[in-house]
Amino acid sequence: MSSDVSAGLGERFPDVAALTAALDKTGYLAGDQLAAALFLAVRMGQPILLEGEPGVGKTEAAKSLAAALDTIMVRLQCYEGIASGEALYEWNYPKQLLAIRLAEATHEQMQEADLFREEFLLARPLLTAIDHPGPQPAVLLIDEVDRADDEFEAFLFEMLAESSVTIPELGTRRAAVPPVTILTSNRTRDLHDALKRRCLYHWIGYPDTSRVASIIRRRVPLASESLAGEVAAAVARLRGLELTKPPGIAEAITWARAVSLLGADSLTVDGAEQTLSVVVKYPEDEQAVRDEGLKSVTGND
Repeated sequence: MSSDVSAGLGERFPDVAALTAALDKTGYLAGDQLAAALFLAVRMGQPILLEGEPGVGKTEAAKSLAAALDTIMVRLQCYEGIASGEALYEWNYPKQLLAIRLAEATHEQMQEADLFREEFLLARPLLTAIDHPGPQPAVLLIDEVDRADDEFEAFLFEMLAESSVTIPELGTRRAAVPPVTILTSNRTRDLHDALKRRCLYHWIGYPDTSRVASIIRRRVPLASESLAGEVAAAVARLRGLELTKPPGIAEAITWARAVSLLGADSLTVDGAEQTLSVVVKYPEDEQAVRDEGLKSVTGND
């Protein structure tokens, strides 16, 4: 990251408390350790790897950081079989073909180099983040990197190390303002040590019940204070049932919103019955919840 950008970010975020407050304004309640990890990623210009169970707020952390920095977020969603071209850049073949036909129709001489100009380049997320002109660095979210294969992971390592990419036809593109890079992983597989060494690291666990209640109140203004607390407690009980897909913060927020839209200001057994599909996503999990009893889950024993 250039010294000018670092200085500017240093003035805006001189300490962890300043970044915590900025994240809070976006609606994201970051714990002390996560806020410190994000602060270091911003100020040190080093990628950060966020790991944790699905639904604990990894992706939201990146979105909120972009909002706090008043910059764009560029998201690369990883998946099995993703190739570097899909993440970096591609050539606009239909536009190239049209240019060839137009040249033929007008009897122009077209060289191969004419087909590989900037106007035919389609920037994908990684190149978009590297090309971002600033003044603030883009936030580059490489989401669920554990879904990609080893080859793609190795490619990422090289790109993150240099903050640059080489396009054979156009040359090397170096980031004038290197992005703040956040990688997330649900830990479906172990990532290579080489990638981890390049990154700062933070594990995001499930927050305690009181923090979940605070997040719900922030994200669901319709929810009463009592409903937020009851939903947070019910979600914690559900996580204790060893479900196939334990509910995370996202499900807690959605559940509270659903109950509120039904006009309730508390989590009753009937309300839980009506909205159970919002928080439980597998038939076997629903059966486990019913075996436990909705009275027990909602705390209405």
